[in-house]
Amino acid sequence: MIVQGKARRFKQDNDINTDYIISGRYKFKIQNPEELAQYVMEDLDPDFKNRYQKGDFIVAGKNFGCGSSREQAPQAIKYAKMGAVIAKSFARIFYRNSFNIGLLLIECDTDPIKENDELVLDLEKGVLKDITQNIDIIIKPLPAVMAKLLEDGGIINHFKKHGGFKL
Repeated sequence: MIVQGKARRFKQDNDINTDYIISGRYKFKIQNPEELAQYVMEDLDPDFKNRYQKGDFIVAGKNFGCGSSREQAPQAIKYAKMGAVIAKSFARIFYRNSFNIGLLLIECDTDPIKENDELVLDLEKGVLKDITQNIDIIIKPLPAVMAKLLEDGGIINHFKKHGGFKL
């Protein structure tokens, strides 16, 4: 699988919590994930919805998705149609919730990536190519179970497709 888009970074790089991803003021008011997606990352960048395009990548540092375990945070990113979230590391519950709904997360060294860099992610080769800077970044391989969940569109679709959990 190959995904291409631009890097979208924020002034705060580490410890981007779920309330930054989707503010608490929307989590309980808005139930429709497509509507919720309009407010993704708003507290870190009020103009974010006007500067990202479908397929772009959220790029961050360590511990992305820390905080609450609510599924609205990965849902908002998925329904905003981001290509993936690329970070040095993810909070465990955010990581699991993301793959459960079919949101691609990539772990790698994000230090060289700058805002607006053009990126090409090649999952088969395990490489993130920064076209703008002409560098290749090796990504952490996806566990087989996570790759299968992504392929099937999340855990619910996986269960529907296979009648249970199967690799």
